[in-house]
Amino acid sequence: MTFFAGPLPRQFAHRGASGTFPENTLAAFRAAREIGPLGFELDIHATSDHEIVVFHDATVDRTTDGHGRVLDHKLAEIRELDAGFGFSPDGGRTFPSRGRGVSVPTLREVLETFPETPLIIEIKQVESPLEESLAQLLQETASESRVLVFSLEQAPLDRYRALGRPWPTGFGPADVTEFLRRLNSGSWSGYRPPAAAFAVPVRWRGTQIVSAPFVGAAHDLGCEVFVWTVNEPAEIGALLDLGVDGVISDYPERLMRIVSERASSPGRHREGR
Repeated sequence: MTFFAGPLPRQFAHRGASGTFPENTLAAFRAAREIGPLGFELDIHATSDHEIVVFHDATVDRTTDGHGRVLDHKLAEIRELDAGFGFSPDGGRTFPSRGRGVSVPTLREVLETFPETPLIIEIKQVESPLEESLAQLLQETASESRVLVFSLEQAPLDRYRALGRPWPTGFGPADVTEFLRRLNSGSWSGYRPPAAAFAVPVRWRGTQIVSAPFVGAAHDLGCEVFVWTVNEPAEIGALLDLGVDGVISDYPERLMRIVSERASSPGRHREGR
């Protein structure tokens, strides 16, 4: 299944241009949009008053000047936080975004600010389910066809699928485990992919995920493979050689340059399937 338009391989900015701007902020997404990758990957949590915000961690401590769980804050309190506080492009020597008015956006803001941008959305929150609110928001903003929803926790993904919406989802951890089991055993009898695409790392907790057999089997089943978070040129090149459908990077400009250079090199450019 191909649900993101555009030539392969597709390029996504991880939490926006998070290598050079505060992650998961409008500043990072605007910077990425100017650079020009196909879309963004982002993460979501819900506040105590049930608003969906674009935020990676369960707590606000790492990236803002606040403390505590996102789930324990109201949206108004989240809005007061400095979302640029923890960003440092040089390993902690400088913090150029502190005090610059960078705030945590809601998912609605991102959907409405970038109405045509394809998104890979990761549900981070396990407790206090937000899946029904997410589905409603995607429908209200007519975003269903440009969003792939996945999670590194199986429970929220299963809850989202249980809503019965015919929208694409990514493989969850249990789904990937079953896929790898079948790949290793060669037993595909009766198997039906539970999702449209993989959004996976190359390796996860000591287990190799992405390989030539993995990509080949996924494609044979009509599934696409997107790999995160890949920043090193050599690794990007190796993944493109495997024929992955997309790469998710903190540095979209670097990613796009590598893809462009390969496209101009005979014998190294992969056309769309």
